[in-house]
Amino acid sequence: MLKVIQAPSKYIQGPDALLSIGKYTKTIADHVFVIIGNSAMKLVGDTVYNSLEEYDVTSHFEVFGGECSRNEIQRLSDILKENECQAVIGIGGGKVQDTAKVVAYESKLPILIAPTISSTNAPSSALSVVYTDDGEFEDYLFFPTNPDIVLVDTALIAKAPTRFLVAGIGDALATYFEARICSTAHKPRMTDGGISRTAMALAHLCYETLLEDGYKAKLAVDAGVSTPAVENVIEASIYLSGLGFENTGLAAAHSVHNGFTVLEECHHMYHGEKVAFGVIVQLVLENSPNEELDTVLDFCVQVGLPVTLDQLGVKDGEKLKEKVMAVAKASCAEGETIHNMPFEVTPEKVYAAILAADRMGRDWLY
Repeated sequence: MLKVIQAPSKYIQGPDALLSIGKYTKTIADHVFVIIGNSAMKLVGDTVYNSLEEYDVTSHFEVFGGECSRNEIQRLSDILKENECQAVIGIGGGKVQDTAKVVAYESKLPILIAPTISSTNAPSSALSVVYTDDGEFEDYLFFPTNPDIVLVDTALIAKAPTRFLVAGIGDALATYFEARICSTAHKPRMTDGGISRTAMALAHLCYETLLEDGYKAKLAVDAGVSTPAVENVIEASIYLSGLGFENTGLAAAHSVHNGFTVLEECHHMYHGEKVAFGVIVQLVLENSPNEELDTVLDFCVQVGLPVTLDQLGVKDGEKLKEKVMAVAKASCAEGETIHNMPFEVTPEKVYAAILAADRMGRDWLY
């Protein structure tokens, strides 16, 4: 099996990077379609427009509808064609980025991604997660190439609510553990090809960076400032995690996240928050050593990631077991990455692991 490594063509990160978006956009197009989140439009819309204008790049801005769904993708694709744009820019959170990537791919156009928060590793990846209009997980879409340019303004991200940064940490936390499973089980990477030592090194560096700087970064963002720890954690969450998972693979943690999307009471939770709990569930499935579980639980509690069902919005009650089994069944659906685990995984095993993980989290908190 040939080993494959892929990455964005250019990755730019630093304070006030958005002031240079026109400079970098000019290298791929003269007329662009800007898909931008509602909050991002209010926050940086003028900055982006002025930078594009400075470099003689004309643009059409369209505010994102809120969900990376087939209907939203079609709506935006139609507007792009009407305006005969030469490239796509996605500005905002993970769902904006995922939608922009699909629109660009289906129109065979280059793309620049500029995240305004660091809540997922979506900016760097050649992958989009598609949901229904109601927010339930539907499918993964894989692209042959990564975004042409990823532009990360760390000053902007540091001023966003801390919960976004923490969610990004939760998403990145899964990278090494899922990569380790795929590598030791000799699974192919996310799309095709073998897993390289370089990819495993990136995944491990991601985990090390989170443990070293995650809590310091959280405190800095609480204060609305960017420090070296914040820069390191943003790089880990967006670049190291993006390249790490894509060049290795996913396993149980992300499948458990997908399972939780069937519960309406979990829809308010961010992707990375559910993934972080999925990491604990995966470690229970693996029967990982106490020391490793202790490290992950301690880290999650320290930075504010959920470690119990209650924190995810799933309350004790008569239907608790029924709900957990629904999550377990969805986690084990055909094609889910949980089947990359090096042993047979059944809904019953996942059900038990979720309840055990919840009890561990409760014990750790109280």
